[in-house]
Amino acid sequence: MPGFPEVRLRRLRRNAPLRAMFCETRLAVSDLVYPMFVIPRRRQLQEIPSMPGIYRLSVDQAAKEAEEVSRLGIPAVILFGLPEAKDEQGSSAYHPKGVVQRAIAAIKSATPNLLVITDVCLCQYTSHGHCGVVVDEQVDNDKTLELLARTALSHAQAGADIVAPSDMMDGRVKAIRQTLDEANFEHIPILSYAAKYASAFYGPFREAACSAPQFGDRRSYQLDPANRGEALREVEQDIAEGADIIMIKPALPYLDIIRQVRDTFNPPLAAYNVSGEYALVKAAARQGWVEEKKATLEILTAIKRAGADIILTYHAKEVAGWLAEESREI
Repeated sequence: MPGFPEVRLRRLRRNAPLRAMFCETRLAVSDLVYPMFVIPRRRQLQEIPSMPGIYRLSVDQAAKEAEEVSRLGIPAVILFGLPEAKDEQGSSAYHPKGVVQRAIAAIKSATPNLLVITDVCLCQYTSHGHCGVVVDEQVDNDKTLELLARTALSHAQAGADIVAPSDMMDGRVKAIRQTLDEANFEHIPILSYAAKYASAFYGPFREAACSAPQFGDRRSYQLDPANRGEALREVEQDIAEGADIIMIKPALPYLDIIRQVRDTFNPPLAAYNVSGEYALVKAAARQGWVEEKKATLEILTAIKRAGADIILTYHAKEVAGWLAEESREI
């Protein structure tokens, strides 16, 4: 193989047009999903202290936010709900008039072409803060499946385009798929949080969603951060049960998992750039330690380079604006 001085790799990096022509990974607005937190009542806009620029939104405000998201060209949102009341069974999660169900209808009415994805879990709705039914201070996997399936069905009935189970119960994809199919919602895709790790990066989300567990932790059902092979088994099982899209969460500390899943399996792959990752960038930028735009775009490009087809990120609206500016400059 020839080498220097015949080969000069800097030739294709010499100026901006050359770098743009030979760029290997391109981040696009169409890659992004914007997470939203919806709450009861009307005219509510509550900023989340640990997530600057992100708000809890009442249903009417969520519909307005969705219109802005759509104008920016972002193709989808994912909804998380905070109910008026919680109980041990998380019954507000699957109530037909629950906050997410009402938000789905309002958003689809305001922006019919915006895809609405719904998080399917019980942690925001249970009084104990765990993702399933608790028996003797342990989450009972099999008793939880019916409630998750009921929640997914209620979202589909309200008009959701995609349902996304995030609970990490064994068998939940199969239970949801069977329930949707039996109710003639066989066309609704499932985006499975297939490899969701027990991460330290969820803190701001738990503040936003008021979903911290009241006892113990979630390590009995979320993945050990040290494990890679187990993640591949989880992904394989969810695909076998009928998942249409799979997701790795968090994204940034698990780029190796994203890459290996991309190389091993065929379904579309999502990655969640989670609240803690967002908050770290925001905090460092406020201190002047990093340039926010450059750091954010570098992180999201790295997630896509690792193999993600779509990225769930709280930066989505800002990134859409930045990418639009760059396209105008070109």
